Amino acid sequence: MVTALPRVMVAAPMTGQGKTTVATGLMAALRAAGHTVSGHKVGPDYIDPGYHALATGRPGRNLDPHLVGEDRVAPLLLHGARGADAAVVEGVMGLHDGRIGTGGFSSSAHVAALTRTPVVLVVDVSRMSRSAGALLAGMADYDPSVDVVGVILNRAGSARNTAEITRSTRLPVLGAVPHDERIARPSRHLGLVPAAERAESERVVARLGEHIAAHVDLDAVLELARSAPALDARPWDPADAVGSRTGGRRPVVAVAQGRAFTFRYPETEELLRAAGCDVRAFDPLTDTGLPAGTRGIYLGGGFPEVYAGSLAANRSLAAELGEAVRDGVPTVAECAGLLYLARSLDGRPMVGAVRADARMTDRLTLRYPEAVSPGDTLLARAGERVTGHEFHRTRVTPETGADGPAWEIEGAAEGFASPTLHASYLHVHWAGHPRLAARFAEAAASGAPAATAPAAPGPPADRGGVVHTSAASAAVAGTGATPGLPDGAHTGAAPGPSGGALPADPLRHHGDAETGDGLLDLAVNVYAGPRPAWLDRALHASLADAAAYPDPRPARAAIAHHHGRGPDAVLPTAGAAEAFTLLARLRPWRRPVVVHPQFTEPHAALEQAGHRVTPVLCTAGDGFALRPEAVPEDADLVVVGNPTNPTGVLHPARVLRALRRPGRLLAVDEAFMDAVPGEPESLAGEELEGVVVLRSLTKHWSIPGIRAGYVVGDPAVVRELARGQTPWSVSAPAVAAMVACTADPRAAAEAAERARTLDGWRDTLEAGLRRAGLEPVPSRAPFVLVRVGEGVHTRLRAGGVAVRRADTFPGLDASWVRVAVRPPEATARFLAVLEAVAERSAPALSARA
Repeated sequence: MVTALPRVMVAAPMTGQGKTTVATGLMAALRAAGHTVSGHKVGPDYIDPGYHALATGRPGRNLDPHLVGEDRVAPLLLHGARGADAAVVEGVMGLHDGRIGTGGFSSSAHVAALTRTPVVLVVDVSRMSRSAGALLAGMADYDPSVDVVGVILNRAGSARNTAEITRSTRLPVLGAVPHDERIARPSRHLGLVPAAERAESERVVARLGEHIAAHVDLDAVLELARSAPALDARPWDPADAVGSRTGGRRPVVAVAQGRAFTFRYPETEELLRAAGCDVRAFDPLTDTGLPAGTRGIYLGGGFPEVYAGSLAANRSLAAELGEAVRDGVPTVAECAGLLYLARSLDGRPMVGAVRADARMTDRLTLRYPEAVSPGDTLLARAGERVTGHEFHRTRVTPETGADGPAWEIEGAAEGFASPTLHASYLHVHWAGHPRLAARFAEAAASGAPAATAPAAPGPPADRGGVVHTSAASAAVAGTGATPGLPDGAHTGAAPGPSGGALPADPLRHHGDAETGDGLLDLAVNVYAGPRPAWLDRALHASLADAAAYPDPRPARAAIAHHHGRGPDAVLPTAGAAEAFTLLARLRPWRRPVVVHPQFTEPHAALEQAGHRVTPVLCTAGDGFALRPEAVPEDADLVVVGNPTNPTGVLHPARVLRALRRPGRLLAVDEAFMDAVPGEPESLAGEELEGVVVLRSLTKHWSIPGIRAGYVVGDPAVVRELARGQTPWSVSAPAVAAMVACTADPRAAAEAAERARTLDGWRDTLEAGLRRAGLEPVPSRAPFVLVRVGEGVHTRLRAGGVAVRRADTFPGLDASWVRVAVRPPEATARFLAVLEAVAERSAPALSARA
């Protein structure tokens, strides 16, 4: 797979030249100029990526061949840069400085060669003149595999000296940046102060961007970035990397964050989410307890020694955390996490789960080792090797525990390990060793939850809004997941005993997967009645034209007339699914948003097209209503269903119109609008710039095997979509169905009658659910969403009834199901089975909201 990505590396002849200042400022300046930028750092450093995240609004990423392997560097670059206009990679130390004795392995030059990234050098010329030219000539010619394409002169003095240096080099001088004390950064005993610890960090980064924009030719930098060759690599995918997923409920994994715990790679959380975990943050400085239901704990790196007093004072959390570790809740602790779990740190009491004491020392431990697992542990198996790094000035006594060490490094035992605890100084990038994430997730899923204090009312998931997905983002919505999916979004389990395992791809799990021989089908939303005879005749007649290529023009004309639009506002498609794919590939979306819970195909199509999706949640607490203010202002694509699948909520047209913005495309999925009598709140007949409506004939007309759908809306957008459509994708039977269902004089009356019938059937279903003590979400669609309790989906199936699981919809969990509207006799059978399930399992049903 060949992937294009404009990119540039900011490197230097040696450390101390101002790489971080220039690289971070360049990221901020490009973002301020309207570009979507991804920031990357060569090496294991956690601090610089924190500044990159502030500058770009996206997680900062690391590129390190030692930590992840040479073959993963380019895929991780592409993964981190999904949806970006350009990537800026900050180098490490001097351009060619890598692991000692390895010929420059893991150096900036090594990463530049692996990723074929053009290099811009930063040189401090405060004490140089023409000698800078000789230095640059040597740097440019030293390694033919490294493409040095320009230079930025940092701490430049007089214009006269700058001109002299410019004449001395054949490299393009992209800028001359004068010194500015306002953007000086304080250091800490391990390097720079993390961005999360500096109250003024955002202001400093903003000033950096302004400073660089004033003194560097941004257009020239972008031109060089665009000269980078396409990469013969596929973006890294955490779901592919982690392989297996946890079965049943998603285990809650508590991840330490906040000022004392800022060091972790965003891929760690992405892998855990891909493995089926519900990753939740907690701050050991301020939170008094672990997240409710915690089944796994991850304590990364940071500076706990700086906050030892505050950590010691939070005895409530320390006591709960210590009890959880002792009770066998799977726990991983790296460096700062190890210190926090110790009995004491510099004489202050810590958690006490590890029988060791920690103190600051004058000695810096800095190494890039390979570690061996001495036995089977929570994360590794005996003899397995991992690569990692250590960077600290503390020492724990003793250095290993009675249950055995976590690792053997350079022949010495290190750390503390048991079947449920893994604590050491070694930082491991789990993207390079994804089996560690898989094992941790499996252990969390199989263990008992920690005993936690009752949660405060109104958890974040009940407040709605943008779901932020990553560590560095405190600054950014992700993804994550899939980079970008919300916590609690996919608890998934394929139909089967006791909930089964997660579907291989939750976003591509649909109701037809729930059905089976002998099951009453309330999982698929196809109208439960025969097709009209006139529609069947039209479908059969279309076969007479099978010898000719299909012509969609009659369908376009019929649909246009049906909605009172011009033919240029209509595009027939092979079902709504083709329309979603065309939409995903239409433009290089910078921030596509999908409003959830919602039909997942548009989200899946966007991810398949390489985009990072920002989910916006409508929540049960708001009746799953859409709040326009929850949609980020910089969203350039917003996809929303109306009425929404699976909630059945019909959003007011005025609310949808409020989502319009200059430069934004609003796509409204009206696949079930024809099931609403009179089609109120539809935008299909309105001529609105930047709005398209997607329709499907599949459900209402009982023709799921005939892929018949269409787009109607802004003619300019429709033309764009048409250019991306595969020729003849709409079959002759689909064309015939579209013409019949929109132009046949009998179609309007039949459609209205079906909608009224569905209303009556739904009233019967909702009344029966209320008699059973349940409260369905008020619906205007041919289905009803209801919270019945975890495990009921499986028990209904065992009783011969298939309903649609809802935990594969972002924002819902396994306690919800979607029930298709059916004739009264089928509904009565379903309610009887539900009542029997309730009698056998009253506690499950009592969990309803």
